[in-house]
Amino acid sequence: MACRISELVVDCADPARLAVFWSEVLGYVELGREGDGSIEIGPPGTGFGGPQPTMILSPSSDPRTGKLRLHLDVNPTDRDQDAELARLLALGARRADVGQDGTENWHVLADPEGNEFCLLRARIPSV
Repeated sequence: MACRISELVVDCADPARLAVFWSEVLGYVELGREGDGSIEIGPPGTGFGGPQPTMILSPSSDPRTGKLRLHLDVNPTDRDQDAELARLLALGARRADVGQDGTENWHVLADPEGNEFCLLRARIPSV
């Protein structure tokens, strides 16, 4: 038997802001809120336990130090990479420099709180 990723937990200063951003990026909806201010988002009509992991945006006042040791990669599902890049930038993502040399076929971006993620080139079907 193996495990699978069911949830991704992201510590952040403003869970509501990141919940809106990542819901727009991934086509997710808000699934619930906890008393500590955490917000869970996930695929509409599925939620926890479905084929895609949910995300929990958890409030934290701890400052981030250094480069993230884990980041997300996302792929466009219904448009090409250039169109998806424009959409993500319009949602509030910004370009990030983590030492790329300019020959990569992906874009390194950061969410509104500076968490890096990559937009890959390949278009994949939505789940």
